[in-house]
Amino acid sequence: MGKKLKPVELGRKVSNFTLEGSGGGSISLSDYIGKKVIIFFYPKDMTTACTQEACDFRDASEKLGAHNTVIIGISTDDVARHERFIAKYDLPYVLLADPEHQVCEQFGVWQMKKLYGRDYMGIVRSTFLINEKGVLVEEWRNIKVKGHVDTVLAAIEAASKPKSKSKAKAETK
Repeated sequence: MGKKLKPVELGRKVSNFTLEGSGGGSISLSDYIGKKVIIFFYPKDMTTACTQEACDFRDASEKLGAHNTVIIGISTDDVARHERFIAKYDLPYVLLADPEHQVCEQFGVWQMKKLYGRDYMGIVRSTFLINEKGVLVEEWRNIKVKGHVDTVLAAIEAASKPKSKSKAKAETK
């Protein structure tokens, strides 16, 4: 990748990025123009909380798909590890490898963390919703896994509801 990506900002178009994905080949954000995109960043495949989050998105994938929404998971793990994670938990969506953490930095999720008194850089668990035109419309940062996917689904369902007819009539009078 090489170049530094423009940081994301709510209400603004997200700069395109390309990463190696599960299933082989490169995946770009621009591949999904015309669909809503959920990008969830998580620290590591096969760990307890990350597995729960991935499985929660798996379990909601059909409902999300009904709202023209695709799911993308991103961590710094390599593609081979992603493939094992997908196979073990039957994940129906793509996982992208960001070993140089450039996209993690673009989204502001590569941060200093502390565990057992040790400071280190890592991914802060976060989720982003990008609309059909590539604009960042929602973000959930430093989330707790329990109930998170339900919150994301509710936001997508609310955004997918047609505008009220009474409001449209009032505007024409």
